[in-house]
Amino acid sequence: MLRTVFTDEHEDFRRIVRAFVTEEIEPEYPSWEQTGRPSRHFWRRAGELGILGIGVPAEYGGLPDSTFLHSVVVTEEIQKRFLALGGLRVQTDICMPYFLHYATDEQKRRWLPALTDGSAIAALGLSEPGAGSDLKAMSTRAVRDGDHYVVNGAKTFISNGAAADLIILAVKTDPQAGRQGISLLVVEGGTPGFERGRSLDKLGLKAQDLAELSFTDVRVPVSNLLGEENRGFEYLTANLAQERLSIAVNSQAAASAILAHTVASLAGSEPGQHARFELAACATEIEAGQSLIDRALTELAGGTLSPADAAMAKLFCTELQSRIADRCLQLHGTAGYAKKGLIGRAYLDGRVSRIYGGSSEIMKVIIGQTLGL
Repeated sequence: MLRTVFTDEHEDFRRIVRAFVTEEIEPEYPSWEQTGRPSRHFWRRAGELGILGIGVPAEYGGLPDSTFLHSVVVTEEIQKRFLALGGLRVQTDICMPYFLHYATDEQKRRWLPALTDGSAIAALGLSEPGAGSDLKAMSTRAVRDGDHYVVNGAKTFISNGAAADLIILAVKTDPQAGRQGISLLVVEGGTPGFERGRSLDKLGLKAQDLAELSFTDVRVPVSNLLGEENRGFEYLTANLAQERLSIAVNSQAAASAILAHTVASLAGSEPGQHARFELAACATEIEAGQSLIDRALTELAGGTLSPADAAMAKLFCTELQSRIADRCLQLHGTAGYAKKGLIGRAYLDGRVSRIYGGSSEIMKVIIGQTLGL
């Protein structure tokens, strides 16, 4: 069906991104799977092309007149080539809004130019060994000491963690207040007491940086506080709709790419009736997912996308991604199960989408609450 969310300007940007993906990223991607992260050159080139400046004011090096739809273009083009670069979306879709909405003018001048030109990589430090989706169970503490906070604790499963130069760290500044005692501090790489642990091995997403972080008496200047003290939970939840929609967009694009690849692989053959039925069902479900995504994008642009509607998009599209990958792998037979094959890689890369950013079960809780359940 005809999509109406993109303009000619978006399509011009798409051509630039597509060339970057096919000519520069794809040839280097196997080496990133070996090292467990993209190269610094990748980040610099993404900055040069404006990809890291999406939604950022031009005075800080941002891409002029760009919105989240430009990020959608990037995600779609990356997924068309079966590449997993979630760390890029972590920087542009997840971390950047915190800097844009809650940083002071001085902080913006200090951090945004480096984030947009690719000389600095950002990460969001939420998950802990004993606290995942439940932020009130967070144990990382920050105690005020003069013009510094002293931070102690650990984070795990942090995307971009091994390479990050700026970590937006969620900490408890008032442990007795539960969720209302959370603050956001920006920890800069190289700060004494801040250590990066092991890079985590994963079933898929081999080129995505995922690491453990530890903080032992780390002194963070009060000037690195994002927004106001003890309002971190409010800030974190304010961006959840875009964060979850970003994941949903990625899953939808992945499902579309898997189906297109499977159909192309059958070109010139005579697939049986079962294969036709399966592919027809996949195409119909993908079309439904795309309609849901595009409606959510329109609402996000208009400022009306609710957390529950974003949860619906994430739930449907991440579950869709897994269903499409499984069914298309089945149609490829043993060739699809090959670890080095595109379908096998997509199958492994996509499974975690139903877990990170809030699991499918958490999405159902959020949606259920809107039903009065």
